[in-house]
Amino acid sequence: MKKALFYLLLLVLAPVAVLIVITPMDSQKQYIFGLITIGVLFLSGFSKKHSISIVMMVVAVLMSTRYIYFRATQTLHFNSEIEAILGIGLFLAELYIWISIMLSHLQNLFPLQRKIVPLPDDVAKWPTVDVYIPTYNESLEVVRDTVLAAQCLDYPADKLRIYLLDDGKRSEFAVFAAKVDVGYITRNEHSHAKAGNLNHAMKLTNGELICVFDCDHVATRIFLQATIGAFLVDPALALMQTPHYFYSPDPFERNLSVGRNIPNEGQLFYGQIQRGNDNWNATFFCGSCAVIRRSALEEIGGFAVETVTEDAHTALKMQRLGWKSAYLAIPLAAGLATERLVLHVIQRTRWARGMTQIMRLDNPLFGRGLKWQQRLCYLNAMLSFQFALPRVAFLTAPLAYLLFNLNIIHSSASLIFAYMLPHLFLCIYLNSRLNGRVRYSFWGEIYDLVLAFHLILPTLITLIFPKRGKFNVTDKGALLDVGYFDFSIVRPHIVIAALLAAGVIAGIVRACAHDYFGVDPRVIALNVGWGLYSLIFLLAAIAVARETRQTRKTIRIDVSVPVVIHYASGISSRSHTLDLSMGGCRIAVVDERHLTDEIEEVELQLQSGSIGIPVNVIASDEKSIRLMFDEIPLDRRRELVRVVLARADAWIHPPKPQDNPFRSLLTIIRSVFDLFWLTWKSRGENRRRREEAARRMDNANEDSAV
Repeated sequence: MKKALFYLLLLVLAPVAVLIVITPMDSQKQYIFGLITIGVLFLSGFSKKHSISIVMMVVAVLMSTRYIYFRATQTLHFNSEIEAILGIGLFLAELYIWISIMLSHLQNLFPLQRKIVPLPDDVAKWPTVDVYIPTYNESLEVVRDTVLAAQCLDYPADKLRIYLLDDGKRSEFAVFAAKVDVGYITRNEHSHAKAGNLNHAMKLTNGELICVFDCDHVATRIFLQATIGAFLVDPALALMQTPHYFYSPDPFERNLSVGRNIPNEGQLFYGQIQRGNDNWNATFFCGSCAVIRRSALEEIGGFAVETVTEDAHTALKMQRLGWKSAYLAIPLAAGLATERLVLHVIQRTRWARGMTQIMRLDNPLFGRGLKWQQRLCYLNAMLSFQFALPRVAFLTAPLAYLLFNLNIIHSSASLIFAYMLPHLFLCIYLNSRLNGRVRYSFWGEIYDLVLAFHLILPTLITLIFPKRGKFNVTDKGALLDVGYFDFSIVRPHIVIAALLAAGVIAGIVRACAHDYFGVDPRVIALNVGWGLYSLIFLLAAIAVARETRQTRKTIRIDVSVPVVIHYASGISSRSHTLDLSMGGCRIAVVDERHLTDEIEEVELQLQSGSIGIPVNVIASDEKSIRLMFDEIPLDRRRELVRVVLARADAWIHPPKPQDNPFRSLLTIIRSVFDLFWLTWKSRGENRRRREEAARRMDNANEDSAV
């Protein structure tokens, strides 16, 4: 559906839309109207055309708006001040959700699937590129492969300069940079954190384009060839952003038993949302995996330093001056996800503070230079981090009636159901249709609940004092030998879960004796159902705090590479890898020689040549042998990075299966069950590990004493 036709239809049908929104109905008629609407959309859903999706968006918005109109005109009557405060607070939370729905649908009306613009055949026309790899306190082990992968970029050597920006002034980083022959830049003062580090480097370099990688983001070889062509075609293009792909599991994937079966938490943003932004020239700079035109940066005075989200603010400044941005939805680099839930919360808190700072200090709704679509895309981004209070309001609202008998919605239960259910059903159904491969139904609830209690104070304080707070670096690359439950991060969640459980029990008791208590059983059923719904998702959020062991430093990739196995006896045999990582490999068994003859080295047979790596055998079975690499010289490690991490297709994987809301809900319920079962089971395993460690320590002490 073309944009002009869509806007024309909206204008013509506006009176009908108003009539649909404001026409009052009793509960029976509203049920019939809602069921007919749901039925028509469900039948239409068999068509996968984008035009049908747009029609569904419009209908869903009308039903949500009808619900909000009903709430605003028929339910805001209260019997006491406390009911009025709580009731209006709940309505404002629902109004926030309605605004977010409207903005999200506008943002994603016409998602753009941008293609790679090829570079010209004449290499002389290719621009010069400076690759910046900023680091502050991360270990060299995390940074090393990022630098080596940057050296594997397929780009003319005389047009490419790689710089390690060490804001920590560490001698081992300077030595490493010299060994691998890349630029090393540091500074004496450390103002403005990452943005200041990047701006300092800009003064000392002169590439026409600047490519930024966080120090844990490893680029594929085709990164520059896939992103730079667009800059030559469009001289107004300032930014080309690519997805942040994570090859290590985030806390949700690692800590929940079903986590590996769901899309990564960031895929919605780097999938649907950024593609929607791209259509409106509102793509955000995300701090890494991006290429920026130097002249555009110089025009705005360098990377933005006024907020702790220097990336999005930098893009906003460039777009205000008329520069364009673009998003290429192909994973061309990969990095480390946050390893602990507490680190995830700290990172998201910084993002929330930064977007709140932009809202206060450089609000996109005001000032010159932006189109109204760009303003609304940024507004949605800023509001998306203000969800904490509304989310807590929804979570705790049923407690008002279940524990304190307060009526904060002035209406019958049947009328509330009649208006609310079509609104909720269409939202869930439409989100599943539009985003079902990048965000499964109901999982957004868990992601939000994990953060909600921790974001309330930072966002409120930043709204009042926007210049408070400082940039914090997210730790990466840590290991965890023993699992544990992080009570500190979910303490408020546990308190509210206990209250909800008490409220549900109290509600069931009152429902069973409704004549004695003089209550409407339908109202009790509404609030008990609401409380149970909230309790399930809150327990799932609590389950994420069950930190599981993390003992593997490197990610293994399924790749078949021919290898020659060298034994201690001098005999060699040929095989191939089943998987490969920067720390070791798993090779196919070809005979039983490894049972009696020690393997000393494996030789990877690559197109560019062979790499011989000393190894130790970790384990073996009838099908495979697991090997761990010994220390690898830098030149060999660079070649290994080229094969394992920098392959053009390294991070391109089939999408997740299409979402099924019922199956998704069942997986969440399963994660709640596993919270109790696996926690009890892991306590015994951890106790045994501690006892074994204590015995080994005692034995070692006895041996030393002897």
